[in-house]
Amino acid sequence: MAQYIAKHSPGFLPLLVAATFLLLVGSPGPAVPAAQSPAPLLMATTTSTDNTGLLDILAPAFEKATGIPLRWVAVGTGKALKLGKNCDVDLLLVHAPEAEEAFMAAGFGLNRYQVMHNDFVLVGPGTDPAEIRGMSPIQALRRISGGKSLFLSRGDNSGTHKKEKALWAAAGIEPPEAAPWYLQTGQGMLTTLTMAAEKMGYTLTDRGTWIRFTAGRSGNDSLAVLVQGDPVLFNQYSVITINPRHCPNTRTGPAARFSRWLLEPETQKMIGDFRLMGQPLFIPELP
Repeated sequence: MAQYIAKHSPGFLPLLVAATFLLLVGSPGPAVPAAQSPAPLLMATTTSTDNTGLLDILAPAFEKATGIPLRWVAVGTGKALKLGKNCDVDLLLVHAPEAEEAFMAAGFGLNRYQVMHNDFVLVGPGTDPAEIRGMSPIQALRRISGGKSLFLSRGDNSGTHKKEKALWAAAGIEPPEAAPWYLQTGQGMLTTLTMAAEKMGYTLTDRGTWIRFTAGRSGNDSLAVLVQGDPVLFNQYSVITINPRHCPNTRTGPAARFSRWLLEPETQKMIGDFRLMGQPLFIPELP
């Protein structure tokens, strides 16, 4: 059985989630006593934790430590929060703090713990036609908008898209819904980065996915990190267990166990040791 549920296009999310969860429960195979086959813990998470391969490391380790299988669907944070509200999953691993706080305030979440972080970076053509290299994020976006340089937005209400919109707002700019220079891909981060490389445009990405992108492309020199290091680009990841008062059938015990496990010293070390090209993709929250 696959260690993840699926990546998918936004239009088919409800159908795919329902069909995949049904498959997990009813997939063919030899009968196994229920006591020997615990139900999987179902999680909705951001694409970055999936695309980077981090969950392919954490899920087997968690199952080995607890006997509980972990299955997940990788979507933007906005869709992940919606799956939590709809009681389709047991927990969330996401990175949009303001939206998460609203989720908790509305009573959808039981507990929320900060697990790890990295940062966002603004990337673009190595030739940098907009000349934004080394600028602050706000200055860079104003320069891109003023010169109508091509910018690719995920446009999918993900954590990265939420951060991008917050940066545009801080710059005093409302990007047009449709304009030749502002392209909303409606896709995940890896696909958006690929499109940016092909079209020689700028985009905002989390560093973990950026490292995965560069590691997966031989001779990739079309895109470069141009803006980084500003405190506003901090990118926090948190785990949220779904509130059983809102979702009576949620598996609160196993979800809480996974949340605590993520913060155990061994797991935090595992997160910190997860590297590509010698670079850490995520920084554990605890030293």
